[in-house]
Amino acid sequence: MSPAAVLARAGRLAADGVPFVLATVVSVRRPASTRLGDRALVTADGEVAGWVGGACSEPIVVREALRALADGEPRLVRIGPPGEAVEGAAPETVIAESSCASEGVVEVLVEPQLPAPLLAVVGASPAAETLARLATEVGWRVTRELGDGVDAAVVATMGHGDDEALATALELGTGYVGLVASSRRASVVLDGLRARGLDEDVVARVRSPAGLDLGPSTQEEIAVAVLAELVAWRHSRPVVPATPAVSVDPVCGMEVAVGAARERAAGHDGREYVFCGPGCRSRFEADPARYVRVETS
Repeated sequence: MSPAAVLARAGRLAADGVPFVLATVVSVRRPASTRLGDRALVTADGEVAGWVGGACSEPIVVREALRALADGEPRLVRIGPPGEAVEGAAPETVIAESSCASEGVVEVLVEPQLPAPLLAVVGASPAAETLARLATEVGWRVTRELGDGVDAAVVATMGHGDDEALATALELGTGYVGLVASSRRASVVLDGLRARGLDEDVVARVRSPAGLDLGPSTQEEIAVAVLAELVAWRHSRPVVPATPAVSVDPVCGMEVAVGAARERAAGHDGREYVFCGPGCRSRFEADPARYVRVETS
């Protein structure tokens, strides 16, 4: 896949709300199998599309890509022979020593691309129409229907089925559920949810009146107030990184992301081992006892 094709696929994944990592070769010291500007994208399951190097570089890029997806932070990864990979590297650079025969040094910029939150705006009121338009302007993905994958929902139907929409949003486990209504109307709607059998702690998740309190406001101003509250909610959500599990290749000592490892083999100790590439796996299978130490009590 060419670098241009990688970017085209990245655009499609971004539009579909699929998280991925864009990896770009930004520096090369020969000999190396990559060229400046080579690109690949890595998905959350470790699939690689594109080219940032062969068996020496790809497992390292995948490992760091999965770590970047976990913490949301980009990183510059410098891959080279032991000792040489450190030379001239910036302090914040991730140093990855390779045991491959090549003496080249490659730097890869690893950039996580996390999907924007998906907002469901339910209703045809002026507040709903304005909110849907403004949310798109600030980078949210917007749908007008409730469904799986919705991160936040705002119901602004002005009495046309708002209780049904709220019940659906709550049943889906949507993170933010807001109702645009007066305090009196909101009280009636929430009572209706209780009458449906929803527990009090579930009903309490509904934010109403939705949005920051701006006092008497127009429908368009209400939309702005709701969007401000949504932005605050987005940035206050606790994020717990799901750091990928890694295991050490028993042959070369490289850390390999377990979930994305393609090369695996069982040792005589009953454990399954993962490898950076087919070369290390073949060497292991030829003489497992050389690489596996069975602990005895």
